[in-house]
Amino acid sequence: MVGTFAAIGVWGVLGYNNNSATPGFWSAVGLILIGLVVAVVASGTTALIVELVAYRPLRRRNAPPLAFLITAIGASLVISETFGVFTHRNQVGAPRLVPPKDLLVFGNTHIRILDVLIIGLALVMMFGLDRFVNQTRMGRGIRAVAQSPDNAALMGVNKNRVISLVFLIGGLMAGVAAVMYALKVGNARYDSGFTLGIEAFTAAVLGGIGNLRGALLGGLTLGLAENYGGELFGTQWQTVVAFILLVLVLMFRPTGILGEALGRARA
Repeated sequence: MVGTFAAIGVWGVLGYNNNSATPGFWSAVGLILIGLVVAVVASGTTALIVELVAYRPLRRRNAPPLAFLITAIGASLVISETFGVFTHRNQVGAPRLVPPKDLLVFGNTHIRILDVLIIGLALVMMFGLDRFVNQTRMGRGIRAVAQSPDNAALMGVNKNRVISLVFLIGGLMAGVAAVMYALKVGNARYDSGFTLGIEAFTAAVLGGIGNLRGALLGGLTLGLAENYGGELFGTQWQTVVAFILLVLVLMFRPTGILGEALGRARA
């Protein structure tokens, strides 16, 4: 949510809004890159502030896990309602930077330039994050803290620094996703991040908590389920399908699709 408002805001400062004509190719590339930089900085900074202000004090007090969950919901509401006050709960339109042209057509399926851009960026982000977590020294620290924070601290890993790094990475990637969301959906709302956050959590649970590749698989599965559900029952039921899927996964396979593979890897 913060990233979408940041990107749309900087595009507006540069003279492009939802009423502007689609710019040329190089102008669009420049605007998207500028939007990405601004959104990444805004989202990453927000994530760091939330970690320092809301979560670190809880860790110092050895708060129970439920306290972190409640704090996450509270922080989300504070951020979204703050933007709601400043925007008077109105949506803000994004400029059309990518023309709605078809690249491929299969029957009634139209694959457009923006669709390819979103899929390509998602795969690049997934590959980069997977390589970072599994093949770098800082990634080793992240995995160590995820498995056992106390043992990682005994081995010399700075737990607070690693957790801040994870929040920063999450914010940076959310900034990239925000720009793609603004271009695809065409607007930003103060509460747009809340529903997406629930769906992201559902995708992580579906794929297997702690498994990056599982989260990607869970997101694809959730997207297919929502769209098929919307086709069968109506678009207003898409979010309901996501919640039902979350409940079913927690009831019958709480480890997720790749959760057992993750457990064997840790063992």
